[in-house]
Amino acid sequence: MNILIVGANGQIAREAIDLYLENTDFNLTLFLRNSSRLASLESDRVKVVEGDVTNLSNLVEATKGMDVVYLNLAGPVEEGTKNAIAAMKENGVDNVILITTLGIYDEVPGEFGVWNNANIGPYFGPYRAAADALEASGLSYTVLRPAWLTNKDEIDYETTEKNEPFKGTEVSRKSVADLVVKASQDRAKYHNKNLGVDKPGTDGPKPSWY
Repeated sequence: MNILIVGANGQIAREAIDLYLENTDFNLTLFLRNSSRLASLESDRVKVVEGDVTNLSNLVEATKGMDVVYLNLAGPVEEGTKNAIAAMKENGVDNVILITTLGIYDEVPGEFGVWNNANIGPYFGPYRAAADALEASGLSYTVLRPAWLTNKDEIDYETTEKNEPFKGTEVSRKSVADLVVKASQDRAKYHNKNLGVDKPGTDGPKPSWY
């Protein structure tokens, strides 16, 4: 299987790269703005490609021959997602995974929801628009909405559906990466899923480090 990771130098993506290489036999194409950052990962299973998500032709070229596209975007999230959708359709690629953020559906309850909205509410618009675009695309998508992220070396998470109240306040990047890998391994199970992701037992008014 061929996986395109867009925004491959992101922290969750870097965790996912390690998990893909350790736990699958998939081939990876790493798409990022500065290819030198990941050049050391080049191998018989890893190809590093320089490109910009705001450049549709870059994504059209990168998505050729792919089975799954994993979008790990920052900055132009909405534009990058819409360009990826167009590129995938041009090349007949059907499966896509997108990382967004908690709160885009006002699904975070209670005191933590108020705190979360106050801290990252201005970022919701582009992530919501990206998720909406995927859901309307006709592609087989998985949208992940992680809680506040930690760098803990652990895989420990639970999920909630789009129409359910979000649980917990935090989750490790490695946990989110593990779910990305699982979603690409079992496309039927994660077909058109939109999932909140948190570490069990982390409920509270805000993440533990605040």
